[in-house]
Amino acid sequence: MPWPVALLAVLGAGNLLALTLDLPVLEWLTKPLLAPLLAAHLWRATGTRHRLVLAGLGLATAGDTALLMDGPAAFVAGLACFLGTQICYIVAFVAAGARDHLRARPKVLTGYLGAWLVANVALAPSLTAPMIPLIALYSLALVLMAATARVLGARPACGGAVFVVSDLLVGLGAAGVDFAGRPVAVMLTYVVAQFLLVDAFVRPSRGAGEDRPHGSRAPA
Repeated sequence: MPWPVALLAVLGAGNLLALTLDLPVLEWLTKPLLAPLLAAHLWRATGTRHRLVLAGLGLATAGDTALLMDGPAAFVAGLACFLGTQICYIVAFVAAGARDHLRARPKVLTGYLGAWLVANVALAPSLTAPMIPLIALYSLALVLMAATARVLGARPACGGAVFVVSDLLVGLGAAGVDFAGRPVAVMLTYVVAQFLLVDAFVRPSRGAGEDRPHGSRAPA
């Protein structure tokens, strides 16, 4: 196992422990390092070949840090950073051939857009007015990322879907809907999703057959 992945597993477990036991110092020590470790995993295997994915992970680091803070300003800052992450990932997947992939599978995009519409309609009454368009915009980018991720195979397809679930749990919190274990579920699904998405760009460089990206047409 590459050292960044091993360390990611350790720090991810530490972050879940921090959330379970309400240890804010441990949460601050672990959460901001998760995306950088994924960037190290990608960089170690591919160098600068996937610059957009590395940029997306940099924005995710900023977003994770912002979301450690309290208040609406911190939440909006985190949302803006993760919007940038999703856009970086979308462009990388489109460069790998996602447009043609989805054109041949229109039901995939239709399904994600339908889920986006249902979720936003359901959450809107519980959100403050300024948050409604912000969350709608971010969640649109999120489902587009999840749909385009399918171009690189089953692993990133699963990662994109799990990312949607993770951020739906975040959205429920923003709408005032909470339940025991929700923060732990948010972070568990988030780390799994990010790993599956990033690792899809790592393994092809090691010769993974059918998941090989068509990124040779344009570096991502």
